[in-house]
Amino acid sequence: MAGVKDYVNTRVGDNREQIEHHVREILKLIGEDVEREGLLDTPARVTRMYEEIFGGYEVDPRDVLGVTFEENHEELVIVKDIVYYSQCEHHMAPFFGKVHIGYIPSGRIAGLSKLARLVEAVTRRLQVQERITSQIADIMDEVLKPQGVMVVVEGEHLCMCARGVKKPGSKTVTSAVRGTFRKDAASRAEFLSLIKE
Repeated sequence: MAGVKDYVNTRVGDNREQIEHHVREILKLIGEDVEREGLLDTPARVTRMYEEIFGGYEVDPRDVLGVTFEENHEELVIVKDIVYYSQCEHHMAPFFGKVHIGYIPSGRIAGLSKLARLVEAVTRRLQVQERITSQIADIMDEVLKPQGVMVVVEGEHLCMCARGVKKPGSKTVTSAVRGTFRKDAASRAEFLSLIKE
């Protein structure tokens, strides 16, 4: 994703030969001819892909928010439509969608690009959407100590669209609410209204 720091899983690189071997074995076990031209470089390509899509294991998401700034802004801040790609831990199938983050500062703010980096750090690992939503909210709450945080995550899961019940186009929406958003229906409504625009 352009503009977002690329996290790379160095453990994949350190174990490249083993991973390539196991990918080749899986291809054989599903009935493929690993000597076929189109598959000759597949184990290496899959390994390079793993370095990228599992790059979140190399970073502590709490560190991603980095330097915060003292700012006397106590109104809603929203970064919406942050695109993410992740892998379902149940089937290792992709899921993807958008994250919307809103918070009401209590004296400290983070650089807006840091919120996109936080999403990358949390989603670039084996995940479930519910955990992504909670982790982002909890980290924002822990690091920035805002008056309130609200996170909404939308996702399309290939484990549901391309297999199993096979319902393409269905979306899952999860939310996490912390602090003032729990008690203040007007703040929740403002956030939900603004992310729909």
